[in-house]
Amino acid sequence: MEDKNIINNDFKDIVFNRQSVRKFDPTVKISHDEFEQMIAETASAPSACNLQAWHFVIVDTPEGKEKLKSYFMKFNMPQVETCSDMVLLFGDTEAFKSYRDLWTKAYHNGQIDKEKLDEVFSTFLPLYEHADYDTLVMDASIDSALAAMQFMLVARSHGYETNPIGGYNTKKAAETFNLDAKRYVPVMAIAVGKRAPQDKPEVKSVRYPVKQICEFA
Repeated sequence: MEDKNIINNDFKDIVFNRQSVRKFDPTVKISHDEFEQMIAETASAPSACNLQAWHFVIVDTPEGKEKLKSYFMKFNMPQVETCSDMVLLFGDTEAFKSYRDLWTKAYHNGQIDKEKLDEVFSTFLPLYEHADYDTLVMDASIDSALAAMQFMLVARSHGYETNPIGGYNTKKAAETFNLDAKRYVPVMAIAVGKRAPQDKPEVKSVRYPVKQICEFA
């Protein structure tokens, strides 16, 4: 993938110096071209059976931000008001309906052979076609959570900071942006932009010791 706009390839810095930023520089706007590149890089995240059950809504207009204010918690207003963009990440419970076209394209591109194509259509696809709604929600939510983390790291590689947000009325998220609320389940919102020059870096958060959260079996 072309490295256009990527300014930081230092893995340790991108991962271990990532912090949630609450105040961004409101004068910095990310272009649509660069944002599409970031989403393309994010979409290389893993997903169950390569289903890619995620959907992004990028809010970058004053009108869009006013909609966010109608259902976001008050303590998240600094991010809403100052970020360049708010990324609304939804799990797509009907992603499997595009699954046949996706794998057929891979076959025609020479990425898989006919045997693999037949295997996908006889094993993976039926799992989703016959799955109950709760299973589809769970799978889409897990896929989207993986994409959310990848997006935050991708954003840092482009020189931006982020803030993952769950403080909003999830029942209003999809309908506010004219999405089918049954199909698209809200997973996370992510504010992205440049840290405000006057904003002090967050205090490094304390993490639990490894032996408390990890065991070998």
